[in-house]
Amino acid sequence: MLLTVAGLLASVFSPAAAQSPLESLQTADANRGWEAVGRLNFGPDGFCTAALITSDVVLTAAHCLYDPASGAMVNPAEIEFQAGLRNGRAEAYRGIRRVVVHPDYDFSDLTQLNRVGSDLALLELDQPVRLGHVRPFRTQVRVEAGQTVQVVSYGKNRAEAPSREGECQILARDNEVLVLSCEVEFGSSGAPIFAVYEDEIRIISVVSAKARWEGQEVSLAAVMEGELDILIGEFARTPALETVGKRVAVDRTVYTAATE
Repeated sequence: MLLTVAGLLASVFSPAAAQSPLESLQTADANRGWEAVGRLNFGPDGFCTAALITSDVVLTAAHCLYDPASGAMVNPAEIEFQAGLRNGRAEAYRGIRRVVVHPDYDFSDLTQLNRVGSDLALLELDQPVRLGHVRPFRTQVRVEAGQTVQVVSYGKNRAEAPSREGECQILARDNEVLVLSCEVEFGSSGAPIFAVYEDEIRIISVVSAKARWEGQEVSLAAVMEGELDILIGEFARTPALETVGKRVAVDRTVYTAATE
């Protein structure tokens, strides 16, 4: 991991001292097009951010699925995905029937930076989200330093609606880790990082950690090139769990977007 020699030090999530402008997506108009981003709840208190990449699969960070105190994986029965949650109401509520972390991810590795390159997970929902206005995002795995990206996330003190950082940059990358100027805080883990390709917004990775790099606060994410294929292969080999969780009573329109 070449970036380790560039003075990149990973740290735990904490609110940044100087926040960049965030657009709150509290209204239906502001959140239009972002409804597939949702809050991933873990019991009564914990949460991360996740996003639909098909009608029944969300992408998030692997470390979200572990209890930081015990190191044990969170009970899937306690996980709920709330698509497009705004001000106490979500577009859909779903339980989880399959949990798959990247096979190279090791939560017990105390060197947090070593975990970033494989900090990816897929969760299969107990029912698809078949609502025409909740459109899953495709993925894009080839990215370069200097690209402009954006992040949509939930976070501490803004947990009831998503916020969007509309313009940050990929500052550097190696074969495993992206270094980004995007601001992160508690709850931002797993938040989709987007870039525009041919007028389409696609997910290029998810928020993994906060760090300092060349004297500035940065965020870190996995390079998904190659790693997403490995994760999808692991997903295909992993059996589903017994169906648990909540369901939305009425879904009307089928929409499924493939990853690439």
